[in-house]
Amino acid sequence: MTIPDDVIEQVREAADLVTIIGEHVELKRAGSDFRGPCPFHGGKNRNFAVIPKKGMFYCFVCHEAGDVFTFYMKRLGMDYPTAVREVARKVGITIPERGPSGPDPWEPLFSAVAVAQDWFARQLRELPEAEIARSYLQGRHVDLEGAGLFGLGYAPRGAAFLDAMKGLGVRDDVLLEAGLTRKKEEDGSVVPRFRGRLLFPIHDLRGRVVGFGGRILGEGEPKYLNSPDTPLFHKGKLLFHLDVAKHAMRKTERAILVEGYFDVLRLALAGIEEVVAPLGTGLSADQGLRATFRAGDELLRHGLRVSVATLPEGEDPDTLVQRQGGAALEQTVKDAVDVFERKIQILERRGFFASLPGRRRALDRLLPTIRAAADPITRELYLSRAAEVASVRKDVLEREVAISGHVSRDTGNVTPSVSRVPFPELPTSAEKALLLLLLEGEPWRAKVLEAVGAEEFEFPAYRAVFEAARADASDRLDETAARAYEELKAEGLAGNEPDALFERALNWLEARKLERAIDELDRQLTVAAPDEQAALLVEKRRVFDALRVKFPRYKIAKRRSGAPGS
Repeated sequence: MTIPDDVIEQVREAADLVTIIGEHVELKRAGSDFRGPCPFHGGKNRNFAVIPKKGMFYCFVCHEAGDVFTFYMKRLGMDYPTAVREVARKVGITIPERGPSGPDPWEPLFSAVAVAQDWFARQLRELPEAEIARSYLQGRHVDLEGAGLFGLGYAPRGAAFLDAMKGLGVRDDVLLEAGLTRKKEEDGSVVPRFRGRLLFPIHDLRGRVVGFGGRILGEGEPKYLNSPDTPLFHKGKLLFHLDVAKHAMRKTERAILVEGYFDVLRLALAGIEEVVAPLGTGLSADQGLRATFRAGDELLRHGLRVSVATLPEGEDPDTLVQRQGGAALEQTVKDAVDVFERKIQILERRGFFASLPGRRRALDRLLPTIRAAADPITRELYLSRAAEVASVRKDVLEREVAISGHVSRDTGNVTPSVSRVPFPELPTSAEKALLLLLLEGEPWRAKVLEAVGAEEFEFPAYRAVFEAARADASDRLDETAARAYEELKAEGLAGNEPDALFERALNWLEARKLERAIDELDRQLTVAAPDEQAALLVEKRRVFDALRVKFPRYKIAKRRSGAPGS
């Protein structure tokens, strides 16, 4: 029977890791940790560490690692649900039995990724070819002990991975579905997805490895490569280190979002645990700034308070902590300013408020953040501040916010009516692409009108443009939709090949329907009776397979819409 995620977290939080492992290992305190002989390789020295702050154990010799559930699984041969139930019994928590009977349909994938992670980690420590990775880590001031704590690995070139997995009994079809291998387009042969890369394991909230981020070592592209979307791994729904950081976040009541994997490693090794990173790649300074404000707006939509910490020139969290220690970063975080105020500071520094046209452009950059603020008090404060710095009446700004965005009644989120972002960075760019084709005239006007209806357009302004173009009534558009219409007409196809643009846009829309079907099935699973959940899981897998197999162009476009190399 399935154990609810919230109950698993409750059991994990209640478990005294030192007491539970102490029943099997003689532990002695060593600073904030506890040390003892390793129960896995039978060592006599105290190389086995229990780290309560991280909720994990780690052996510095055989490199076995995990949480309280993993300890029972590796030490006593239990499967995951049995380990959870045994820990629950010890801490006095009753497990409510609900959900479908039978094995987890994704268990073979979890097992394959876990086996691969162990193998990759061993290659990093032992393989002569991996010296390039060990040297790279040394250059980043990360020793093998630190790498072991994070489960870092190395994916060798060649077919060694395939041979190893075959020897360990992992089926080829499971490797493919788990995203560990891929089929070459030219001949259909199967090859390892990761080759010649330093690997960072990505965990879900239960602490299970679900995928990898791989950094190329030496020449080659892309610089960073993530696992593809699989039943276990969804790049947009995961953050690196969140499985560990969530505990520290509760205690510190803050979360630190940084750019890259090494920033997380450096901070966590310095004792700052409440740190996470998106699953992407390095950015330039300008790209980093844009990404910071995009992330800030998204967090504001969820009612969070968002501050931006500005590092000294030429520093990132990794280098700052290397050179000056964790205290320097702590001070930087304390000096962080509200994300909206940081935007204003940058605009002031660039002279935007020195002229009337500049003030107009400045407001264009500030209004999306005002719209994103779901908290009414925060939005009110942002409106007042923007009116002050731009010397504009607040009531005028309020009207601009009201007419230029669409407020969702159920979430309070605000969506700009017109997007200047080029295809295919946002899902709405599929709508934009179809409008660009529609406005090109025949034969594309007829093709678009035959393929889609007005209900496919989520942005109100885009829907209005579609309906007006269909009725040859562009003169009836309101101010916002008319502005969108003029911008679309001015942009045109911009050299895009129309056949490919049309096919890709339709794939986007169809894939969006399938994604919503998956979301709806997820919602139904949370409330379904036990005898209904098995059928829902089968249907979810069917829809996922349709999304993955039927729309390969959509999947590629979606990956490219993130950071380069993702």
